[in-house]
Amino acid sequence: MINERERSASNGLLALLLLLVILGLSIWGLVTAIRGAEAGGGKFLIFVWVFILIVDGVCLGGLFVVNPNQGVVLQLFGDYKGTVREPGLRWANPFYSKKAISLRVRNFETARLKVNDKDGNPIEIAAVVVWKVVDTAEASFEVDDYENYVHVQSESALRNLATAYPYDSHEETQTSLRGHTAAVATHLQTEIQERLAKAGVQVIEARISHLAYAPEIAAAMLQRQQAGAIIAARQRIVDGAVGMVEMALERLARNNVVQLDEERKATMVSNLMVVLCSERAAQPIVNAGTLYQ
Repeated sequence: MINERERSASNGLLALLLLLVILGLSIWGLVTAIRGAEAGGGKFLIFVWVFILIVDGVCLGGLFVVNPNQGVVLQLFGDYKGTVREPGLRWANPFYSKKAISLRVRNFETARLKVNDKDGNPIEIAAVVVWKVVDTAEASFEVDDYENYVHVQSESALRNLATAYPYDSHEETQTSLRGHTAAVATHLQTEIQERLAKAGVQVIEARISHLAYAPEIAAAMLQRQQAGAIIAARQRIVDGAVGMVEMALERLARNNVVQLDEERKATMVSNLMVVLCSERAAQPIVNAGTLYQ
């Protein structure tokens, strides 16, 4: 694995000034040598100044610009030499190839994927991924196209996430895609980061941006979801009613308010359960007699 090595480069402004001075002297010397050759002098100086002029032109090719939040990867005939991160006009060996890689924070939204959740229900899901390059060497040499690699691996991780959780759950202990967005987002970010670590990419944030049942089952799943919600609500109502009845019988017995035999307790429990579990307000009936008449 090739890891990034930060490299310093020469000040480009000083190098540019020096090369321009040499360029001017070369042109002046070449013109002087040509005039001297026309006057009968030697032509050796002409070749010298031409050579200096060519070298100066090649050295001008070593100038390059590093923008803020950008890294420039330097290579010499396929050999990685380092990465320049210091912004400004810089100069390096003109034979170095120079590839600029943005270090800025970027984001994208995946396509809406149709997958099956943990319960086998078809759903549509999409996510927003925020990322940036932290190792320019790995981004350049470990993968072919790091931007496409980020997109493909993010969608693959999102598909895997959707199959690990149900769309919805009425049990508080079970994690679902709709009911536990923070936990699901953390899982998604971790899984994408594991896939992109070899590409020199850091995942800053990953969150689900779209979540819905597939259109062909949306109506049926809505009815199922409503039925499940009603059942869950009924269970809580019954649990609460049973607790209230137990508390009422216990307090009546503890405070010696009234002594109830088993038949009276059964009647009282029945009446309280009807009142507490009924969807409508109970209509009171005054009993003028007794249970045994």
